[in-house]
Amino acid sequence: MIAPGPTLETERLILRPTSGEDLDGFAALMGDEEASRFIGGVQARAAAWRSMCTMAGSWVTRGHAMFSVIEKSSGRWVGRLGPWTPEGWPGTEVGWGLLRETWGKGYATEGAAAAIDWAFDNLGWTEVIHCIDPGNVPSQKVAERLGARNLGPGKLPAPFESAPIEIWGQSREAWRARVRSRA
Repeated sequence: MIAPGPTLETERLILRPTSGEDLDGFAALMGDEEASRFIGGVQARAAAWRSMCTMAGSWVTRGHAMFSVIEKSSGRWVGRLGPWTPEGWPGTEVGWGLLRETWGKGYATEGAAAAIDWAFDNLGWTEVIHCIDPGNVPSQKVAERLGARNLGPGKLPAPFESAPIEIWGQSREAWRARVRSRA
């Protein structure tokens, strides 16, 4: 069963709400020390299941959550990305987390751009942020490619309140002006 919500397509990706069939992918992502380093750390399969269910539940209770990312060419689950606004979060975030073997292919930028468009067009957001650990240079580069700038330090709610983060972001107007200038 797939959680309620839209399906988006990019050139190489399908972004859809969380499904029970995504557990193996979630468990692989959260079981990889390097891939999970900046998104909560290693989790056992049972904890990854709870994280997956949190995404599905957010689709039901908030009308948005991170999408499951499906690689069109293979049909396999390769990550999760998209709008994320848990209770106490520092703003309206579009975040990303992908399986390590897909890093460097531009999937985070491609998928996040589609998710940002969707969030601005359908959720009424006026800004988008990305909560990024200061040591996570690859995610900083994704944020820069998306047109975001470093807005300074931020704070996440418990249980991540001691994790150092920087808030990267931009306004809806800046995003749309940038998109128009590239067209």
